[in-house]
Amino acid sequence: DVKFEGRGCSISQASASMMTERLMSKSREEAGAEISRFKAMMVGEEEFPEMDDLAALKGVIQYPSRIKCAILAWTAFRQGLEGEK
Repeated sequence: DVKFEGRGCSISQASASMMTERLMSKSREEAGAEISRFKAMMVGEEEFPEMDDLAALKGVIQYPSRIKCAILAWTAFRQGLEGEK
């Protein structure tokens, strides 16, 4: 199960919401791989198909100061996974 509670800008909240939907029912390994793919997309290293919901966030790349907003929840999730090993 995945959920979040928090406050922040619209980018961070939208990204966290998409993350919960994306990582629901995934194994730790699958979740880690999804997090890596998302972070790669956010720095322009990987593309998600246009039909993928996460592709809606790739426009954030044009605003480097906002990339941190988009990856905040994903980074926190990864840290949680790594802290529980």
